[in-house]
Amino acid sequence: MANYSQLATDIIANVGGAENVTKVIHCITRLRFTLKDKDKADTAAIEALPGVAGAVYNSNLNQYQVVIGQAVEDVYDEVVEQLGDAVVDDEATAQAVAVTAPANGKKQNPIVHAFQVVIGTITGSMIPIIGLLAAGGMINGLLSIFVKGNRLIEVIDPASSTYVIISTLAMTPFYFLPVLVGFSAAKQLAPKDTVLQFIGAAVGGFMINPGITNLVNAHVGTNAAGKNVVVEAAAPVANFLGVTFNTSYFGIPVALPSYAYTIFPIIVAVAIAKPLNAWLKKVLPLALRPIFQPMITFFITASIVLLLVGPVISTISSGLSFVIDHILSLNLGIASIIVGGLYQCLVIFGLHWLVVPLISQELAATGASSLNMIVSFTMLAQGVGALTVFFKSKKADLKGLSAPAAISAFCGVTEPAMYGINLKYVRVFIMSSIGAAIGAGVAGFGGLQMFGFSGSLIGFPNFISNPLTHHAPAGNLMLFWIATAVCAVATFLLVWFFGYKDTDVMGEGVEQKNAFKDAVK
Repeated sequence: MANYSQLATDIIANVGGAENVTKVIHCITRLRFTLKDKDKADTAAIEALPGVAGAVYNSNLNQYQVVIGQAVEDVYDEVVEQLGDAVVDDEATAQAVAVTAPANGKKQNPIVHAFQVVIGTITGSMIPIIGLLAAGGMINGLLSIFVKGNRLIEVIDPASSTYVIISTLAMTPFYFLPVLVGFSAAKQLAPKDTVLQFIGAAVGGFMINPGITNLVNAHVGTNAAGKNVVVEAAAPVANFLGVTFNTSYFGIPVALPSYAYTIFPIIVAVAIAKPLNAWLKKVLPLALRPIFQPMITFFITASIVLLLVGPVISTISSGLSFVIDHILSLNLGIASIIVGGLYQCLVIFGLHWLVVPLISQELAATGASSLNMIVSFTMLAQGVGALTVFFKSKKADLKGLSAPAAISAFCGVTEPAMYGINLKYVRVFIMSSIGAAIGAGVAGFGGLQMFGFSGSLIGFPNFISNPLTHHAPAGNLMLFWIATAVCAVATFLLVWFFGYKDTDVMGEGVEQKNAFKDAVK
């Protein structure tokens, strides 16, 4: 939640209204109200609010406390803005923060803080998009059930226009993810800066614009006679440290990856654009600001993405390919445990799409993919993690989010479960990753083979070999179901006992406030 105005309004109303509040302070995770009449506070209504983890009256302190989590300062600012400075007690707030600070006020580990900033910004940017991604994932999963050749309900021809239209519809939110996240990230980092929000969307659009991607990919173009011709991919302009620089910008070699389906690059772009846009707003004359502020911010941000973010992503891709190839060459069982436990960390940064070429290469060369088999169990585990939260939580809003997120993960799309549930309660993500390692390990040591792309539960037909192209070992499908059951049970138990409880503060261990606020002052 980037804009806490409505949450503040709802909290004030349910503690008895502005007239019932004499003072409000905050500590590390809680708003602390001093009320004229504590009985006017509606605890059930407050606890039902999205963004509130609990509410309790502390009789020793004579305070009605609302548990918010890491976003407490942002909510407090909105509460004070609505109630006025008369309720403020800065000295009491400072004392409460000092008393409740972690490790008795010791400075937070910078590595932990950096992790919180990154994950908090990503999850905050993704929250508004989660439902759309879940919808796309479920549509795509249902489509795969009815497509001919899947050995299930073979109704829709994959070559038909109907299949193309539905598939395109389902995958549109993912393809245009940089545009959606660009807008959402700007709203997360600068809720009141509408200019930045549309700049974020525009930079995301630039990153996936065919005019850019066609510079480095083969595509259909038009010749001088107006006829369609195939334009071959451009020759690389340079190679360095295993990275291919496939185009240039002002004579500077550029490594241009595919940004479709990615998340992290556009969030970095918005974090760059925010201070630049704010500075331009200060220095430009009012008459020039409407045009030159977005123009300069957009041009410079897009250029930085092109010159810096692309090469960094390409370098990481090259390194990931090298590491994963070597891990898989050691031992399939051990590799399954390692990759299975760590793979979804790539999803956090949108780097999982860099693994797709490795899977494609395996399938083309052998007809099977050990790597995709491992990935399938990581999808399953994240879905089970979200489903466990659904069964354990008593919060209606959390149940409403976790159920469709789990279904989407079972259909092969983990982002809703990851960003909507599991990363917000970090232990859920960790326990789910351990469960994935266990399930994938069982499959790996058993020699499980996979013969297609679609994974998780919806992809079980890909563990049945096609007799025309490849023969699966005896019991391959049975081994899949055994490993699936082990993965699901292990993940469910781990999350149930160690990953989540309703008393957890949303975002505990993850910064939920405007994460780059301190970094870009």
